[in-house]
Amino acid sequence: MKKYILDLQVKSVDRVHERYVLIRLTDDKPLPEMLPGQFVEVRVDGSSTTFLRRPISINFVDRQANELWLLVACVGDGTRRLAELKAGDTLNCVLPLGNGFTLPVTSYPSCVPSVASEQSSSAPFTFHLSPLLVGGGVGVAPLLYLGKVLKEKGVEPTFLLGARSAKDLLMLSEFEKYGRVLVTTEDGTMGEKGFVTNHSVLQQEQFDMIQVCGPTPMMKAVARYANEKGIECEVSLENLMACGLGACLCCVEKTKEGNLCVCKEGPVFNIKRLLWQS
Repeated sequence: MKKYILDLQVKSVDRVHERYVLIRLTDDKPLPEMLPGQFVEVRVDGSSTTFLRRPISINFVDRQANELWLLVACVGDGTRRLAELKAGDTLNCVLPLGNGFTLPVTSYPSCVPSVASEQSSSAPFTFHLSPLLVGGGVGVAPLLYLGKVLKEKGVEPTFLLGARSAKDLLMLSEFEKYGRVLVTTEDGTMGEKGFVTNHSVLQQEQFDMIQVCGPTPMMKAVARYANEKGIECEVSLENLMACGLGACLCCVEKTKEGNLCVCKEGPVFNIKRLLWQS
């Protein structure tokens, strides 16, 4: 898929949590094609300590409004600078990068290329009717666009979202537009108490695909569940990245195929390719 370096215009920056902002970007021309699970590398201007671009998951693409949404966790000087952007500012982005989640092989919507080679792996299945999308923390970000595209393809997903408490759950009203939303919180302030792997839906219902993004221990726990149940499962890895193009070898992951750069070969991997279950 063709990559672009674009100066995108900031349309708005909204504080959706004390630690997260939602940045909406637009352009004078139609935005490039992007797949759920891909990411962008953004340049951080005005920071004396941030020399490399920052990889940010594609949270959502609104074709009608010609908007790209980025959900940014403010964890360091670079991301705090991004949170200080104002409407009308310019943000330089390299996009789209990496490989996204596997999508059902049906007629693709206009915003998604119908080429199987763009998917993260040559999975043995061709269609899934009951996908479970599992996210924790800022890991929920790529699942919103994934849910939108799935619904456009006639497949309504179930979202299982986890957080420490109710106040840490992000963008629930947006997720509810595209599928059923189930919630777990560690303190029990919303949904079922515990981790996502404790939710009763995992014992009560069957799914034919699980797609996950979030903290690595959570993803590994979900991967174990999927492996035990014989369910296809993909995870979006969050290894530290620098170049985003597979040149610097900063984000290498050990896999059954050898060492692979997450930014180029992923970030989405079928768990069968990883060494997690070894």
